[in-house]
Amino acid sequence: MVVDIAIVGGGINGCGIARDAAGRGLSIYLCEQNDLASGTSSWSTKLIHGGLRYLEHFEFRLVREALIERERLWRLAPHIIWPLRFVLPAHRGLRPAWLLRLGLFLYDHLGGRKLLPATRTLDLLRDEAGLPLKPDASTGFEYSDCWVDDARLVVLNAMDARSRGAIIETRQKLIGAERINALWRLSIEDQATKQIKIIEARALVNAAGPWVADILQHKVKSDMESRVRLVQGSHIVLRRIYEHNRAYIFQNPDGRIIFAIPYQKHFTLIGTTDRDYKGDPAAVHATEDEIAYLIGAASEYFKAPLKREDVVWSYSGVRPLYDDGASKAEEATRDYVLKLDAPHGHAPLLSVFGGKITTYRRLAEAVLDRLKPHFAALSTRVGWTAHERLPGGDFPETGFAALVDGISADYPQFERSYLERLCRLYGTCVRKILGSAKSMADLGQDFGGTLTAREIDYLIQAEWAQTADDILWRRTKLGLNLTDAERSVVAASLADRRLNMLSSNATSI
Repeated sequence: MVVDIAIVGGGINGCGIARDAAGRGLSIYLCEQNDLASGTSSWSTKLIHGGLRYLEHFEFRLVREALIERERLWRLAPHIIWPLRFVLPAHRGLRPAWLLRLGLFLYDHLGGRKLLPATRTLDLLRDEAGLPLKPDASTGFEYSDCWVDDARLVVLNAMDARSRGAIIETRQKLIGAERINALWRLSIEDQATKQIKIIEARALVNAAGPWVADILQHKVKSDMESRVRLVQGSHIVLRRIYEHNRAYIFQNPDGRIIFAIPYQKHFTLIGTTDRDYKGDPAAVHATEDEIAYLIGAASEYFKAPLKREDVVWSYSGVRPLYDDGASKAEEATRDYVLKLDAPHGHAPLLSVFGGKITTYRRLAEAVLDRLKPHFAALSTRVGWTAHERLPGGDFPETGFAALVDGISADYPQFERSYLERLCRLYGTCVRKILGSAKSMADLGQDFGGTLTAREIDYLIQAEWAQTADDILWRRTKLGLNLTDAERSVVAASLADRRLNMLSSNATSI
């Protein structure tokens, strides 16, 4: 098989590039060695934001680009992206109130904000947002950013790319690549069967995230400079520690900041850390030191002290930042850097370093702009991803309640809370799951937490899910609500399904 562009990496950058390129008429093959979003893209702080703290490092272009993208992405996928208000206490002895207000003024005006409400000053001794906090800070500021279900954003881009002709394959690992004049010849190994197939491509995009340097050094054996800095970011999840629906951004004496964010209705998410990481990115986990740091930093602000036993889940990811020589991990640039290796007469190789989930769409446009001299089709439909909705997002960004109302009217026999959960995940695609069902019994086995066999079937057939982790921690986050026993039942059910599929394939052969 020969394609125009082969992409290595099924994170937000790889899937975003695949979507844009497929929408411009190019043939695309994307391989991911594990599950979609199984690396950095599912371990973020779940924010579509400009990056208020990046203003301190004078990254005005990055902040402006990200701020412009906030409302744009909200319009593209309003079921998985929505506005969130952040409360920033002015803590004595740290950044002064006037500096915070100046930064927020820039934040409000750099990106052409239209729908999101502006910054306002809060009296934390009177406002509801001050109730969970220690009375150390009487003044605070409230500003806007957006929440995102990060892993679902990746999957939706992959789904849209597939609908436009792209081939998206998971559990397929690049084990070698050879440039033969105007083509790349890729050896791809199926991680289940260990069978190897050959894919030929007129261009190769290395969007492997934390593995970008490994691809360059060991798979394509390129001489391209691979200045990547791996930075670990960890988060903790606790039972909900306050009642309102705003998030907090807290300053720490070490100059870093952390967020405390309402999460999955019943929980609070706290993060993130920033520390250099050495080793296999697949083995990263939140260390006890990081968990203690997050607990201690948040406890400086909340009245009720947080304890280690309050943590119900933790996760960690590795950010593949471009190594700009910054002395501290938290100061390394979050901007993306693209490196193109395109000797005359030979197939190009483009590698992606860094980037933020907020700017993935613009990164994809930049990648294709760099490849434009090699593909005439890339001159057409430039910018189309800025306005065409992602799967399930074809309703007004302010109309999520109306979407749920409509689904509830069509399925009155189901509880509204259940339908709201499905709408948050699948948007208008929820009808593909519910079909003609008249009761929960019609949806098959109940695995707990309102997860049914019908939903699992949909995730397998439409969203590349294969394992319990794919379903419980990336596609739905229901792992937080299920017991250990219930999670084991889901895993066993999927294992049985895979055995049956392998048996069926063997019989057909």
